[in-house]
Amino acid sequence: MRDYDEVTAFLGKWGPFQRLIFFLLSASIIPNGFNGMSVVFLAGTPEHRCWVPDTANLSSAWRNHSIPTRLQDGREVPQSCRRYRLATIVNFSALGLEPGRDVDLEQLEQEGCLDGWEFSQDIYLSTIVTEWNLVCEEDWKTPLTTSLFFVGVLLGSFVSGQLSDRFGRKTILFATMAVQTGFSFLQIFSITWEMFTVLFVIVGMGQISNYVVAFILGAEILGKSVRLIFSTLGVCTFFAVGYMLLPLFAYFIRAWRMLLLALTVPGLLCVPLWWMLTSVGYFALSLNTPNLHGDPYLNCFFSALIEVPAYIAAWLLLRTLPRRYIIAGVLFFGGSVLLLIQLVPAGYNFLSIGLAMLGKFGITSAFAMLYVFTAELYPTLVRNMAVGVGSMASRVGSIIAPYFVYLGAYNRVLPYILMGSLTVLIGIITLFFPESFGRTLPETLEQMQKVKGFRYGKKTKGSMEKEENPKVIITSF
Repeated sequence: MRDYDEVTAFLGKWGPFQRLIFFLLSASIIPNGFNGMSVVFLAGTPEHRCWVPDTANLSSAWRNHSIPTRLQDGREVPQSCRRYRLATIVNFSALGLEPGRDVDLEQLEQEGCLDGWEFSQDIYLSTIVTEWNLVCEEDWKTPLTTSLFFVGVLLGSFVSGQLSDRFGRKTILFATMAVQTGFSFLQIFSITWEMFTVLFVIVGMGQISNYVVAFILGAEILGKSVRLIFSTLGVCTFFAVGYMLLPLFAYFIRAWRMLLLALTVPGLLCVPLWWMLTSVGYFALSLNTPNLHGDPYLNCFFSALIEVPAYIAAWLLLRTLPRRYIIAGVLFFGGSVLLLIQLVPAGYNFLSIGLAMLGKFGITSAFAMLYVFTAELYPTLVRNMAVGVGSMASRVGSIIAPYFVYLGAYNRVLPYILMGSLTVLIGIITLFFPESFGRTLPETLEQMQKVKGFRYGKKTKGSMEKEENPKVIITSF
C-alpha cells in the first residue's frame, strides 16, 4: 500500500489546500502567545511602600520620613515592607520634634505595613498584586500563580494527546481553544487570588493542548516539503506574533481586568475556523523581563521579537543538518551566553540585556527544534501522545521557572547562572538522542524501532535493506 504522502500527492506541495491549512492552523496559535506570557503584566509587582493613613496627625516632615530607607543600586530608596512605629512618630510630631534633627531615625522602632500599601502607578494602574496585596509576607503567591499556570500546562500536555487520538484532532483542537478563551474570560470576574489562580490552571490546560494538537494536525495533513516550515516558521512564528502583541496591549491597557478582556477577545476569532478544511530556560527568560533594567514593555517586546530570527534559524538548520547536533549546539550557545552575564560590570545594563536576548535566541531555537524532533521519532498512532508527553515533561521546568525569576530579587545574576548551567547540561544529554534526519515519518512502531538509537545490535544486510525500503501495511475493517 502507498503511504500517506503518496496518497495525498494529488493535492500538490503548496496549493490552495496546503496554504489554507498552513495559515489557519498557524493563526490559531496567536492567542497562545497572549495567554502564555500575560502573567508578566497581570502579576507585575510595582514599587510599593507602607501606607500611612491621612487620619494620622503628622507634620509634612514626619510624613516624608515615616518610611525607613535602604540602599539599592547605589541610591537610597524607601523600604517596601516596613515603616517607623506610627504611634511613636505621631507623638514626636505632636511635640514639634523634627526627624533627623531632634530625633535619630536609626534608633526608632519599626513595624510592618499594618494599614496596607501604597503602590506606584508609573507602570501599572492595577495588577493582581495590587488587587490582593501580594507583597511582603504574601509575595510567595506571585511566583506560585505562574507555577500553577504551568501545572495546568503540564496536565494539558498529559491528556490532550490521548484525547485527540481518541476523539479526533479537530474536535480536541477547538475544544481546547474554547477552554482557553472561556476560562480566561471568567478570570476577569475573579474576586479572590485563589479564584484567579484556579481558573489560571484551567487556562494553562487549554493553552498547551491547543498548541500541541494544532502542531500535530498540521504535521500530519501537510506534505513532507511543507511540514518542516510549518513546524518552525508556522506555529512558532505565529506564537511569537501573539507574544509581541502582548506588550503592545499591556502598554495601552494598564489595568489588569481590562487587559485580560482585551487578550481574551481575539480567541473568539478562531470560532469560524471550525467550518474550514482544518521549558526551564525559555519560560524563565521570558518571565524574567521585569527584572531587566529599562522599560518592561520594551524588554518584553524585545524578548518576543528575538523569537522570530530564532525560529528562522531553527528552520534553516533543520533543513540541512542532523537534529541532535544542531539542538545540542544551540543549547550550548544559549547556556554559555547566559553564564557570561555574571561577568558583566554592574553599570553595563545594555550588555546584560543583549546577552539575555542572545541566550533567549539559542533556547528558543532549541525549543522549536525539539517539537519537530519528537514528531519525527514517533509513529502516527502515538505521535500526538508522544509530543504531549514530551511537552508535559518540559512543563516541570516551566513550573519551576517563576522561582528562578524570584531569586533575581536577591541576586541579579543567580537566575542566569542556574539557567545557563541547566541549558548546557541539557545540550550534553541531547547528544545521546536517536537521529531522525533524512527519514520519512514513521507510521508503525516497527518503523520507529529502526531509527538509529532505538534498537542496538549488529544489523544484517537484509535488515538494512528493509530499513531503507520500509513497507507500510494498512488494515481495512
